Amino acid sequence: MSLADTLIEKAERREILFGIVGLGYVGLPLAVELGHAGYKVLGFDVSQRVVDGLNAGVSHVKDITDAQLKAVRDFGRFEATADGSRLAACDAISICVPTPLSKFKDPDVSYIVAATETVKKVLRPGQAIILESTTYPGTTREIMLPALEATGLKVGKDFFLAFSPERVDPGNPIYLTKNTPKVVGGITEACRRVVMALYQPAIDTLVPVSTTESAELVKLLENTFRSVNIGLVNEMAIVCDKLGVDVWEVIEAAATKPFGFMKFLPGPGLGGHCIPIDPHYLAWKMRGLNYKTRFIDLAGELNTEMPVFWVRKVSEALNDAGRATRGASVLIVGVAYKRDIEDIRESPALDIIRLLEGAGAKVAYHDPYVPEFAEEGHKAQSIPLTKETVGAADCVVIVTDHTSIDYGLIRRHAKVVVDTRNALNRAAK
Repeated sequence: MSLADTLIEKAERREILFGIVGLGYVGLPLAVELGHAGYKVLGFDVSQRVVDGLNAGVSHVKDITDAQLKAVRDFGRFEATADGSRLAACDAISICVPTPLSKFKDPDVSYIVAATETVKKVLRPGQAIILESTTYPGTTREIMLPALEATGLKVGKDFFLAFSPERVDPGNPIYLTKNTPKVVGGITEACRRVVMALYQPAIDTLVPVSTTESAELVKLLENTFRSVNIGLVNEMAIVCDKLGVDVWEVIEAAATKPFGFMKFLPGPGLGGHCIPIDPHYLAWKMRGLNYKTRFIDLAGELNTEMPVFWVRKVSEALNDAGRATRGASVLIVGVAYKRDIEDIRESPALDIIRLLEGAGAKVAYHDPYVPEFAEEGHKAQSIPLTKETVGAADCVVIVTDHTSIDYGLIRRHAKVVVDTRNALNRAAK
């Protein structure tokens, strides 16, 4: 029997020990789902603090509760470790590490390289390695494959290598790891077949594609699609502002068309771990092939300029109230990159705060999910949202429309409001 068939049979019997490299917002939910499916899971993370917390039954990821973690731990199906050598015992290893951009907007694959080196040290016949981290097309074949085959083992025969992009939407109560369709592309057909069998017990729907490059590009297309459409609607917000038209009214009316239109909403800019970053991976790859991704680049420019647009709206609102921006007190409501989560990565709120402070404003913020933050030397703490704090501000700027915010309080007591999310009007309906 081939090693591929042996792995598939072990998966059917739930005798696989699954390793997860990186126990963040992608890796931990995947680990819990695999545990629910009947696998034993060994989670590896370089942070001893994260490992100790998880082994104590405390989740640091909002989408995984302590009770969910306890359930898989009580069955003996999850353990965390900071010892990479223990991955040698794993039959399958999923790599779920960050892939940020460098300060020059180029892909930073250093975490993938480090994870690959960790796996390379323990690679043995009969293992399957799956990269889940979002990256540019060619990463699995061009970076991981040569490193792993340098051990003398042959892909598709001795070990199995695939790419299966994470599709986590933090804070989404409907689509979770299990019921979000999962794309799988293998270096070889045997690689794809093995990984499909490994994930089948834990994921409702699997979507096979022919190559790792196709799977890598799927994730980039998904988020580039969102980036371009958000860029379009953000530009429409600027157009409507210049025409004196309510952009929210225009969008809602357009959305009544039952075909040919998909509703996207403008806002203060893009944030998070995917949409502001993933299109740059594709643009970078194409520059190396002497092709300029014009739609992607233009959407990036438009979305990046939105904090400037909204700061200008704040200045105009203050001027209309007879107040200069310099010396004005501004209260930012919401600094997370989207509603009802605690994540501030790439949040446009941070740009808005920096721009306002650069213009001489005194800025405070309220966010029920972010009690404090430190970003590029800037430290701040959330203040309570009360009639006193709202009334004391010369301008209140709604940047993130958390559902728990008392928008009626803001409407009653704020001197001036700049609403980047149309939250006040929606709350009034």
